[in-house]
Amino acid sequence: MSLIRLVQFLLVVVLTIVRTVCGVPGVSVVSNTLLDPQGIFFVSYDGVVNVNSFQQSAVIAFGNFQYAAWYTASGTAVIGRRTLPSGSWTTLQLPHKLSTSDSHNVISLGISPSDGVIHVALDCHSTQLYYTRSEANLATSGASWVASRFGTITNNLGNLNIGSQITYPQFVVTPSNLLQFVFRTGVSGNGATQLAEYISGAWNNVGSWASATGTYTAPSGATSTLRNLYIHGFTYHGTRAYVTGTWREQNGAVACSSSGLTNHDTVYFYSDDSGRTWFNTAGTKVGTSGSSPINVNTAGIIVDSLNADHALMNQESQTVDSAGRIHSIISYVPGRFTQCVPDYETGRPQWAHAFHLYQAANGSFIKFEIPYYIQSVGRSQIVLDSQDNAYVFMPFLRVATASKSSGYTDWAMAYNGTAAGLDVFGEVTLDRARAGNGLVSVLYQVSSTGTTPSSVHLVDFKLGG
Repeated sequence: MSLIRLVQFLLVVVLTIVRTVCGVPGVSVVSNTLLDPQGIFFVSYDGVVNVNSFQQSAVIAFGNFQYAAWYTASGTAVIGRRTLPSGSWTTLQLPHKLSTSDSHNVISLGISPSDGVIHVALDCHSTQLYYTRSEANLATSGASWVASRFGTITNNLGNLNIGSQITYPQFVVTPSNLLQFVFRTGVSGNGATQLAEYISGAWNNVGSWASATGTYTAPSGATSTLRNLYIHGFTYHGTRAYVTGTWREQNGAVACSSSGLTNHDTVYFYSDDSGRTWFNTAGTKVGTSGSSPINVNTAGIIVDSLNADHALMNQESQTVDSAGRIHSIISYVPGRFTQCVPDYETGRPQWAHAFHLYQAANGSFIKFEIPYYIQSVGRSQIVLDSQDNAYVFMPFLRVATASKSSGYTDWAMAYNGTAAGLDVFGEVTLDRARAGNGLVSVLYQVSSTGTTPSSVHLVDFKLGG
């Protein structure tokens, strides 16, 4: 064993002992599987197209199977399947290649429980959507895994024309087992967040639930009249849909620097009728999808106020605990470092921290700084175990954890991908479907340079290990 490996091993042993004594939840690696030795690699918007935090369902477990999606070196879209818990992966290639070198153009998967259809949305950034879906019951039958079981790739959402400026497609399942599709129309700084629903084999429009309208006034007095809402998720628990997010203004004058981010404030609102009607923290009705969407001036939705000078990141992550209370991760440069981040691409790696923002039993929101530098422009992902202990998967596959019993104040680093010898590039994306059983799957890609392909991996973690 080399000296470096020995030091790493001893460090893991010491950390394990300390964490066991202190009662802080840990994690352990169950398996690390190579999905593709030659995944497409290029860096744009500080990310890679195969692994983005906002890619809510690039890997998803359903029934006896788990599915994952990525682009291989040629740019061809690949969908993989394995039998849970540890079967071998089988892959198929869809007849579609990535249209442009843009890390936003991710692949998202969804499964409609009513008919076992696998839905695929991909390759869009304020452009037309590419969409296909499988034959019925493919998600449950275990039929041969071949591309001919998927239909023609179109630029509509099946039967529904959703326009030609689509970004951030994600699928969610309602408590009544209906599949929904959440997406943005328009462009960054001038867009609307939309919702569609799949019923009896057809897609139906629900409408916009967050709009670009309203006026935002910065502390400097500068104003902006257009924006879009970036969401940290669209999460169901019980009968409720939860949304947290941040606004991005179109007018750069609201920020102290032209190289900053015009993201500001964290908002929260919820719906008890599958995304039709929206309420603020006080339980006041504040929006109706399709006719009166949420906007920047909607009352009572800001749960953490922050101006546009701190490089607040958009589209991090959220989850809901067993009591039905929202937990979100946000990240920015704290004011103790500077009150004006001149360039977010240098300021965030230098100063930014992630914060755990969650709702307390009395309905108020508590924010606690996770005591580690992000060391990246990128985002982090949060998941809770069955005891509501928190696990935050940071860039480079570092995992910080905290216990519910401490009030989420005992944050410790449970796993460090770099120390473990993994050369992870930036952000990771999670499959939370098995978290209740103490398992989380993490999709990551190995670092590379230029456009040299690199390997795509799926690692299974045991929570509390």
